[in-house]
Amino acid sequence: MTTTQTVEIRAIDATVLKELRTRDDAGQLREPVTDTEGGAPLRCCLRRSTPGERITLVSYAPLRRWARETGAEPGPYDECGPVFIHADDCPGPPPGHSYPAALHGPRRVLRSYDADGRILGGRLIEIPREQATDMEQALTEALTDPAVAVVHVRAVEFGCFFMEVRRRA
Repeated sequence: MTTTQTVEIRAIDATVLKELRTRDDAGQLREPVTDTEGGAPLRCCLRRSTPGERITLVSYAPLRRWARETGAEPGPYDECGPVFIHADDCPGPPPGHSYPAALHGPRRVLRSYDADGRILGGRLIEIPREQATDMEQALTEALTDPAVAVVHVRAVEFGCFFMEVRRRA
């Protein structure tokens, strides 16, 4: 988890990771592999894997997990998709981290949800990797709408979930 002035960038919580390593959100037990090449976008620590790390590709339902925590009902917006995580315990992102530039691609979608779990909209963001720090401004803007409770950052090409963003507590 990170805090900037107004946004909190959240990796998948350690408790949720433990559950996903046992049985993922599609109800499956996934087998870990040794990443021989590196470069997999890890959602547990918000960085890319390095060669030799043990990782697992699991199905994850980010809105469902958020809804359980908050009491919301995601309804038809509940979706499950693939994410890479470490196969074993992970310390998560370092304290005080900011938007993870190493995971940034030139095109991302910010998907906003209200407190009831309904989608409010999406915004295509086209920011070059070398300007990844500009994402924090876009995230801050997404959270200026008081109706927005949570924002998901996703890849455009595959629709993959990258991270959750909330207002700083």
